[in-house]
Amino acid sequence: MKTTKTNLERRGLLKALAVAPIAGAAVAAAPAFANTASTATGKQGYRETEHVRRYYASLRGE
Repeated sequence: MKTTKTNLERRGLLKALAVAPIAGAAVAAAPAFANTASTATGKQGYRETEHVRRYYASLRGE
C-alpha cells in the first residue's frame, strides 16, 4: 500500500510542477492584455454601426 501512496504523491508533485509555469504566465499576462484591449479602440462600449443596423433589419425581415 505504501507504493500506491508514494506514486500518488509523486504524481501530484509532477502535476504541480507542470501547471505552475502556465498559471504564472497567465496571471502575468492578464493585466497587460486587459490594458491593451481597452485602449486599442479608444472608445468603450457597444457601438451600433450601419452594417449592424442592416443585420438587425434583416433579422426582423425588413
